[in-house]
Amino acid sequence: MNDTYILRKEHLKGFLRKIKKERELIAPVKNHYGDTILEVVETVDDLTLDLGSRPVMPPKNFFLPQSETLFTYQRSNGKYRFKEVLSNRPRVFFGLRSCDLRGILFLDMVFQENFKDRYYLSRRTNTILINIGCNEPGKNCFCKSTKSGPFLEQGYDLQFTDLGDRFFVEIGRPRGQELMDQWNYFFTRTTAEDREAQYETVLEAGSRFQQIVDLDTAVSRLMNDEVDDAIWEELGNRCRNCGGCAYVCPTCYCFNIVDRPVSKTSGERIRIQDSCTFAGFTRLAGGYNPRHERKQRIRRRFYHKLCYDNKKYHIPSCVGCGRCVEICFGRVDMIHFVRMVCERGEEKSKETSLQLGEILIDAGLISRDKLKTALARQSATGKPLGIQLIEEGLITREGIARALGYQLKIPEIAGTGGANGR
Repeated sequence: MNDTYILRKEHLKGFLRKIKKERELIAPVKNHYGDTILEVVETVDDLTLDLGSRPVMPPKNFFLPQSETLFTYQRSNGKYRFKEVLSNRPRVFFGLRSCDLRGILFLDMVFQENFKDRYYLSRRTNTILINIGCNEPGKNCFCKSTKSGPFLEQGYDLQFTDLGDRFFVEIGRPRGQELMDQWNYFFTRTTAEDREAQYETVLEAGSRFQQIVDLDTAVSRLMNDEVDDAIWEELGNRCRNCGGCAYVCPTCYCFNIVDRPVSKTSGERIRIQDSCTFAGFTRLAGGYNPRHERKQRIRRRFYHKLCYDNKKYHIPSCVGCGRCVEICFGRVDMIHFVRMVCERGEEKSKETSLQLGEILIDAGLISRDKLKTALARQSATGKPLGIQLIEEGLITREGIARALGYQLKIPEIAGTGGANGR
């Protein structure tokens, strides 16, 4: 859907007022403590929107509450009666950030896979998502590195871009089109000038990030089990086991289920958010805990978000919102983790490259000058030294294998002729 429109800012409250009459409206507002939070709007007339800041908590809690009753039960004459608690109110989220909307789209995959979670889907099915792109990314935002912002190319019902005195509105899905058709008198068609202004705004926003992380390299090293165990040890010592990172994350979906008696004959089954960093998360019925050490639980968290989810859904489950950076006083957050993996991995890679280079020089397969040139090129390409040398035609795979076999005293690899020759 490529239709684009303009909504003048003086018409925004009128548009939201119409929505509020027919649906529950949820929008970002600044509370009296100065925090921006997503909350249900009671009246549009007194509404003070905060569209310049990312909300402190993600919208996840509206779809997967921190605590929710799944069903209640009553026991009478030896028989039980159960009553599900489902919510399917029609709702509109206005002013979602791109990272948070991407988080919702990720949860959609999780809760519709195989077993369809009726409690999550009952809230999600009748919900319209209106996104507003970030003209000015926050100081801890890195959604550009996770390809989930500052503006989205798909997934939204409507996407707004702030152009100063007006909003540039893009339609992404049929429900967004229905909303536009219902109250089309608030909107006008875009002009070439509007489209140019929106293009420049998006371009400028992408250049304003203070945090750029190499998530792809971190993912690759996790998937290849190339992360030094010392990193997990250090992060485990830093972690205070508070679970804050999971609660503020838009995509963490672990939960626990407990039964709670209300009286002698009635009770309820409750689902509560949980965290894989908690000591009791993997404790078994007999008391055994396969991840009793903090470093094991930290390892599981980052492997889950960047490796396991990537293998399963073909995208990591980090959306780059930066909330974990702000809440974790131990610096066990995504930005610091990725940088630790990349920096220490780079040091290890350089050490390995130098070791290989010395072996090849000792075997007479390459000169020191050529090795020095290849190492300089390798720092730019990021490729392993062996691949770099092969691509430049300085050595063959067989030559490297023979040199390593000779060094490690493996006759089957080294061959009877030693390591000489290419």
